[in-house]
Amino acid sequence: MKIGVKFSQLTYSEYVRIIENHQKYTDFNVLGLYRSIVENDKLDLDAKIAIRGLAHNRFIKSFEFLQLKDPDTYIQVSTLGETLTVADKRQLWENVRTNQEKILKDKRIKHRNFGIYSKHDCGYADCYYNGIMIHRGSRIAESNMHFDSDNHSWSKQLKSDRQQIEKRKLRDSQTALKSEIEIDRELEELTE
Repeated sequence: MKIGVKFSQLTYSEYVRIIENHQKYTDFNVLGLYRSIVENDKLDLDAKIAIRGLAHNRFIKSFEFLQLKDPDTYIQVSTLGETLTVADKRQLWENVRTNQEKILKDKRIKHRNFGIYSKHDCGYADCYYNGIMIHRGSRIAESNMHFDSDNHSWSKQLKSDRQQIEKRKLRDSQTALKSEIEIDRELEELTE
């Protein structure tokens, strides 16, 4: 059985019926459900919050995984009805990054190319790259997932260069010290 209507066009009673019987629908999509809660213009704020609570009772694991797939939607749904300061938004994003890293580690996912991070989305409606699947690190990639604990190839090169300079300075100082000792010995020999 199919829903047959976009989630963003449903009323409160239709949401409740569909969430209660979600196994019967072949085109049911949890991500679409949560996105529609934010995008639905037919619902007032109280109804959206009630639907969010009902959806959380059924799909909390899928909702937590939204932090990886679509963090913008995760934050919008999490903060329905709240007014956020800039500091609150920064803290939310920091929490999302921390949780993303934790989820990737727990699920042993090696790649980071899924969800919104796998498609081009520059924000321009007429861009012909919009929706194209992209590789991580591609020139047309708009965003990527990165953490403070990531090892970067450029940092390894910088460390290697720094160590070579330190070795060279140490070697030069040792040779300078040896030459000073030899000069002192020669002076002693001459004075004797």
